[in-house]
Amino acid sequence: MDQGNSKSITRRLIAGLIFGFLVFLVVILVGDLQQVGSQVIHFKWIYFPLVLLLTLFNYILRFFKWHFYLGQVGIKDYPLLKSARLFLAGFPLAVTPGKVGEALKAVWLEKETGLPVSKGISVVLAERISDGLGVLILSTLGVIAYPRYWPAFAIVLGGLIALIVIIQIRPAALWLLDLVSNLPFLKKISSGLREFYEGSYALFKPKALLVAVGIGTISWLGEGIGMYYVLRGLDVPGGWETLSIAVFVLAFSTVIGAVSALPGGLGAAEASIAGMLVLLLGLTRDTAAAATLLIRFATLWFAVALGLIVWGFSRKLLFKTQE
Repeated sequence: MDQGNSKSITRRLIAGLIFGFLVFLVVILVGDLQQVGSQVIHFKWIYFPLVLLLTLFNYILRFFKWHFYLGQVGIKDYPLLKSARLFLAGFPLAVTPGKVGEALKAVWLEKETGLPVSKGISVVLAERISDGLGVLILSTLGVIAYPRYWPAFAIVLGGLIALIVIIQIRPAALWLLDLVSNLPFLKKISSGLREFYEGSYALFKPKALLVAVGIGTISWLGEGIGMYYVLRGLDVPGGWETLSIAVFVLAFSTVIGAVSALPGGLGAAEASIAGMLVLLLGLTRDTAAAATLLIRFATLWFAVALGLIVWGFSRKLLFKTQE
């Protein structure tokens, strides 16, 4: 990665952080500034370490899924610490405009392991799709209970399943790749597309997909339970109903944030969390805004902080100018 690219990454990250700060202000202003501040101040902070631990539980399981995927595309015996460094280093890039993080993780993989970038991108794509299916599974009961969310749920689920099915129909996919290789304006990238397809084909085989979606479902359940303890810290009555709604709200807002194509789902995720908490639990706008800020700090911004710490210890990988 050259110095120009390093500066570009930094600029994009700063832009994402500024956007995140603006979203933070909007969430506060949706309620009453003084009341939202009071809710946060009087939050029972004894719950917050537990929320962070549940978030870490999510990250740890997702890391093992990432490492499992590396093995599926031929990266065998790759040291866990190096694999974890690459996984965590991608977190801050979630808030960069243009989804630059997707390509950069693949570039880092090539630099570390020699895996072609196009095949590395298939790993990143498989991560996202398995996460998406995991949170959709967690959303199922909530969608059944609240039919108004069915259209969005069905569109996302249908799209993901269609993509997986197309990838697994190998003769049709290879025919399309051969067709692409004969088109003058796509001929140059045809070899990269083939590498991407071969990686995706391996990662979406039924056994690998089942393992990945199972891990994704359990890992995101951790953050859903974390959402529950955020609500408990704001004196929302506990119980199975509150827990189930908390899991649904966290999972479905993750879907909304992902399909929004906004960096880190910023704005879309916050709006869906606050809106569903008001609608489904009957919270005031002030309490919903406080809960939204706290869970986003404990999930998205906690991840960004962890990633930036890794960046600080990985300058040779991330920022050193190549000769």
